[in-house]
Amino acid sequence: MRGDLAGPASDETGSAALEFIGLGVILLVPLVYLVLALGAIQGQMLGVESAARHTARTTSAARGSAEATARADAAVRSAIEEYGMDAATVDVAIRCAPVAAECPAAGATVVVTVTAEVALPFVPPVLGLDRVSRVRVQASSAYKVSRTWTDG
Repeated sequence: MRGDLAGPASDETGSAALEFIGLGVILLVPLVYLVLALGAIQGQMLGVESAARHTARTTSAARGSAEATARADAAVRSAIEEYGMDAATVDVAIRCAPVAAECPAAGATVVVTVTAEVALPFVPPVLGLDRVSRVRVQASSAYKVSRTWTDG
């Protein structure tokens, strides 16, 4: 009777370890990809947030329209370089609220919106998959311009 119980059990020796390894790999690969994709998106999100904040701050503190434009360009270039963003996908919109003839203007609020696209990792350029698998990230920031601000 003992021989009958030992016989069928010995045929499956080690199968639990094999199933554990197989299922572990099947579940681990998507989890690792998810972590990599979310890390890439979060890194770019920090980049656009930094670009928007610093551009709004430097634009509102400039001493003239020409200096504001130069400072805004420098702040955006700095953020692109620091966070490794693709400069071709970065879009910057600067506006003033309330709408003024020139931006920045005395007493206005400078609103900067930065938008970028994040390419998901390991997506091949086959059939345009790399263009379809992009995630848009956007951040806005607003700073008040001094009421005593003068252009020049």
